[in-house]
Amino acid sequence: MDRHPIEGIMTTTLESIRDMIDVNTVIGEPIATADGSTVIPISRVSFGFVAGGAEYRSPGAARPPEDAGRPFPFAGGTGAGVTVQPLGFLVTGPDSVRMLPARCEQPIDRLIELIPQTVCDIKKMLKG
Repeated sequence: MDRHPIEGIMTTTLESIRDMIDVNTVIGEPIATADGSTVIPISRVSFGFVAGGAEYRSPGAARPPEDAGRPFPFAGGTGAGVTVQPLGFLVTGPDSVRMLPARCEQPIDRLIELIPQTVCDIKKMLKG
């Protein structure tokens, strides 16, 4: 049984998308710093895909008898889109793990993010 032309179009497009998808797109390569911390970039990746096609003929045109067993001509296409949005950086140190957002929407977000680090700093001051 012959494959329908849309199958070939979709196969080619999906193989191209598969080549683009990689774990390093979402979780980036770790970066070691001089102080012993490791910084890992984190991103959100979204993919969109569409494929379509149809067999067509001229409206009102009669099909010639010699073409009776053949399929109508086919026209089709596909499209794909990708967005990559940086979310932040995961910073791991000898005694802490922090998530630093790429951007803060509200000042309260930044305050909430600083609370664990502030508590750790206060603990260190009280011990010393």
